[in-house]
Amino acid sequence: MTALTQIEEFLSCPVIAVAGVSRNPKKFGYTAFKELREKGMNAIPVNPSADEIMGVKAYRDISSLPGEVTGLVVLTAKDQTAAVVKEARLKGIRNIWIQQMSDTKEALKELEGTGINVIKGECILMHYKPHGFHKFHRALAKLFGRFPK
Repeated sequence: MTALTQIEEFLSCPVIAVAGVSRNPKKFGYTAFKELREKGMNAIPVNPSADEIMGVKAYRDISSLPGEVTGLVVLTAKDQTAAVVKEARLKGIRNIWIQQMSDTKEALKELEGTGINVIKGECILMHYKPHGFHKFHRALAKLFGRFPK
């Protein structure tokens, strides 16, 4: 499967959870979640300290997520990524996007040989209905041959 096919498969998930969503509007986890929701993604926040973020019910951990969740975006701090990914694997989530700066060797090893669709080293905002800076970044990636094929 090509990297672009993997991305398309991930983006076709009807319900996606986002781990690492912050309640602080100045943090990337908050702004990324907000942008995905505003663009129409059916995204559910995961935050161990929140009941709700932006009016959307938040879940404290991956295992509490409803069964309709088939994709997970990981925006956590690196020291939390492997545990989140393991929990997602055990939950049966088959599509995992580990956002740039969240990936670790330990997390990737957790997913090795599982058959799970894993996207890493890519920014979801550049691939899901990009606009503004992310649309420009996408164009540059295509121009310089760094866009997934």
